[in-house]
Amino acid sequence: MTTLKACLFDLDGVIVDTAIYHYKAWRRMANELGFDFTEHQNEQLKGVSRMESLELILGWGGVTLSDEEKNKWATQKNEWYLEYIHQMTPDEILPGVKDFLESLRKADIGIGLGSASKNARLILEQIGMVDSFDVIIDGTHITKSKPDPEVFLLGAKAFNLPPADCVVFEDAVAGIEAAHRGGMKAVGVGSAEVLTEADIVISSFTETSLSKLSDELLGWQ
Repeated sequence: MTTLKACLFDLDGVIVDTAIYHYKAWRRMANELGFDFTEHQNEQLKGVSRMESLELILGWGGVTLSDEEKNKWATQKNEWYLEYIHQMTPDEILPGVKDFLESLRKADIGIGLGSASKNARLILEQIGMVDSFDVIIDGTHITKSKPDPEVFLLGAKAFNLPPADCVVFEDAVAGIEAAHRGGMKAVGVGSAEVLTEADIVISSFTETSLSKLSDELLGWQ
């Protein structure tokens, strides 16, 4: 039977919600290219890398660009996104997150971040949470985006733990799949109707606790 020794958290939609800033920046780009896309379509971008997101959006708009143009727009989108996140504050930490991380700290359970975002550390600095994580694996460390398990496997490796001793907290379908492909349990944060493959789902950290999660996920002790 495995033991819970570390928790790996996605960033967007789990610790903070920067999806709105991604949406604003991508939509600004789309508008300049002459089309628009919906918040519903934007859901498909969760957990997906910047260039893959760009390809999806261009497909929705029926726009074809050269590789050089794609790189230019991806860079421009990121500059707009950075403008938005430079205005973030600790008030944007999602409800219950800090208390839950504190309970992990008291239980001597490792706390790691596993995010595809290359801006993860900047966001953590803006909200005052860099020191809350023992391990930070972000988009600067990985070559494959979720649902590939690379980001979470690197997290487990950084803790010097087998994947089975780690649990992942994710708000995206691709992230849940990545956790399972990496041999880890997955807690979905969000809608149970969307995160159907998660081992358990919580709507937010205010409705759960470390002991409750441990009891609900069979195989922990």
